Amino acid sequence: MWLPIIGLLVGVLLGLFSEFRVPDEYSSYLSIAVLAALDTLFGGIRAHLENIFEETVFITGFFTNILLAAGLAFLGVHLGVDLYLAAVFAFGVRLFHNIALIRRILINKWTTKRKEN
Repeated sequence: MWLPIIGLLVGVLLGLFSEFRVPDEYSSYLSIAVLAALDTLFGGIRAHLENIFEETVFITGFFTNILLAAGLAFLGVHLGVDLYLAAVFAFGVRLFHNIALIRRILINKWTTKRKEN
């Protein structure tokens, strides 16, 4: 369970301390990809806490979410429509839903543990 969190922290630290800059025309693609990756990460953490985690589902979901979100952003740019907002909304809702479920699972485990002691 700690491996995804460690990977996220390492990625954030590398991003903060590197001099790499994303061109402005790709910033919407990157923001969508990061949001999709965070959605997948928190979905994986939730699945692990529920004891239903499957590595192949996590990996395929990660790449599918990123490709779908980037594809929507790309299509929207070429159509002149802000389709990336649909991906932002969908991934944002799922992200907050996963975080709420993780919080509930952890609270339930904590209260159950306290009652046992």
